[in-house]
Amino acid sequence: MQKVTLDEIIGLDRYEKIRDEFRRRIIDLKTHRRVSVGDRGTFVFENRETVLFQIQEMLRAEHITDIDKVRFEVAIYNDLIPGDSELSATMLIEITEQAQIRPALVQLIGVDQAVSLQIGGQFSIPGVFEGGRSTEDNLSAVQYVRFPLSTEACAAFRAGSGEIRLVITHPNYHAQTVLNPDTRRSLASDL
Repeated sequence: MQKVTLDEIIGLDRYEKIRDEFRRRIIDLKTHRRVSVGDRGTFVFENRETVLFQIQEMLRAEHITDIDKVRFEVAIYNDLIPGDSELSATMLIEITEQAQIRPALVQLIGVDQAVSLQIGGQFSIPGVFEGGRSTEDNLSAVQYVRFPLSTEACAAFRAGSGEIRLVITHPNYHAQTVLNPDTRRSLASDL
């Protein structure tokens, strides 16, 4: 999948004029790319459009106009775009009770070794998590995960035969969900 280029970034004044429409389009796109796994795990599968939106929103929120800082943001967010034969997601660990955030996150340390994408009964692809977001005593509520698929797994994913599941098998959290047909079609377009 092609990365976002600096030339595609819209200046803040111009972005404000198109933001509402762009935002509506991305919200619609994300409805087919957001997958809940149990009551605490949500995966938002990224693509070029979702990343471009995140870059524009970051520049807007932080009032970034300096070209070197814009270039830096583009480089950082481009890392979220999946490579060839790969799916990429932001995993959100959702804990709503403020007092429970830290204890609940500590209980989920090691979740980066417990996530997989299962395609039919043939393929189980372990998630590859970005380093530095989990230590032996701390876990970030936002994780970045990739699922590198073999040629055969890509073909099976696109073929539509058999269920595709996102699975978490952590000692303190077991959950799985079957991707619905709309999500599957949206993600297949990334492959």
